[in-house]
Amino acid sequence: MEMKEPFDIEIGEIVYSVFPDEEDTYTIFKEGKEYVQIIKDTGTNWLKLHPETGLPLFGMDEEVNLIGAEITKELES
Repeated sequence: MEMKEPFDIEIGEIVYSVFPDEEDTYTIFKEGKEYVQIIKDTGTNWLKLHPETGLPLFGMDEEVNLIGAEITKELES
């Protein structure tokens, strides 16, 4: 599997840098600082990963879903 290049997305005024990890998993930097690691759960749902265990944290997180939606758009373009 080829490593994908990092890319930036914008949501409102905020620029996030997206670094692809393993399949459907991404490390997100917000304003230059490591912010969150997310994983695609279903078509439109994304989950935040626990910083220490790497396990998915279930629960709706609007920001994570917005970031995920932008990642999906980027990958489809």
